Amino acid sequence: MSLTFTLDPAVDPTLRDGILDLWTDVSNAGGSVGFVPPVTREAIRPELVKHFAAMAEGRTRLLVGHDESGQVAATAFLTFNMHRLMTHWLWLYTVMVHPRHQGRGYGRDLLAAAEDAARGFDGIEAVRLTCRGGNGLERFYGSCGYKEVGRVPGAIRVAPGDDRDDVHMLLTLS
Repeated sequence: MSLTFTLDPAVDPTLRDGILDLWTDVSNAGGSVGFVPPVTREAIRPELVKHFAAMAEGRTRLLVGHDESGQVAATAFLTFNMHRLMTHWLWLYTVMVHPRHQGRGYGRDLLAAAEDAARGFDGIEAVRLTCRGGNGLERFYGSCGYKEVGRVPGAIRVAPGDDRDDVHMLLTLS
């Protein structure tokens, strides 16, 4: 069974709570989405509110994947670059697939849906993202067509003595 993707779904308490649960579960399973385990929904909530505020301002678009039971199973936030010289590309943030769905190809499906969405936005020629080194994410994104275009060694401090590279990836849409 595959996920059903929706761009710009209506944000209601069910969706909000589904994203909070997803983000919490992904983080606590060791996912590289801005937090380290253990983390609570309440610690994540302010970051989600920031995403929702950017959506309300038209700077960010939300892509959600629902599983066959209707639960939030995947997300990605597509954020337009506001710098006047860089409006031809956008950022992909908070790319997540629930741990219970890992290994089913849903990550590739999510990235393909995000690429399709980006292709539908006027003037967008590329998608950029960053990922935490040390987890094989750059290989995964590379297998989905992204190219590594930069790396800042040790820029992400996961814990004292555990610094990871900040890896910059680019997907050209042309």
